[in-house]
Amino acid sequence: MKHIQGKHGPLHWLFESTLLLKSVFALFEIAAGAGLWWLPHRRIADFTAWLTRNELIEGHHSPVYARVAAALAEFSAASQHFYAFYLLGHGAIKLVILLMLMRRVAFAYPLGIVVFAGFIAMQMHRWTHTHSPALLALSVLDAVVIWLTWREWRGKTG
Repeated sequence: MKHIQGKHGPLHWLFESTLLLKSVFALFEIAAGAGLWWLPHRRIADFTAWLTRNELIEGHHSPVYARVAAALAEFSAASQHFYAFYLLGHGAIKLVILLMLMRRVAFAYPLGIVVFAGFIAMQMHRWTHTHSPALLALSVLDAVVIWLTWREWRGKTG
């Protein structure tokens, strides 16, 4: 397996820092996916009720309670399994690529660029339905990682 030589400087430090940050996110995704996979559906409803109990005291007119109640009503066991599979797969793929990038494995650079571009495409497609600021933030972070990865790769391969 071919490895690319290390580099130093502020942008390299930023590259490695974003890899570490995204690795932590990937571990959280894997943990959340595993939790959704093994947690009975009823436990999720109970946990959500516990989280929103203060909102219940205020009454059902609270915007937080209304959003959580609506999301829970649509969160079926099938949805739970989909999100579990998605989070486990997304987190695992991301973590493997990030670990290869940290080890400077040569083919991980173009692979990472393609995979993270795919993640951005999926996130933007989802964003058109949800308008979630979190999806925009994740996409911006992915775009920064793509740029830094391309820069590292280009700088090391000439």
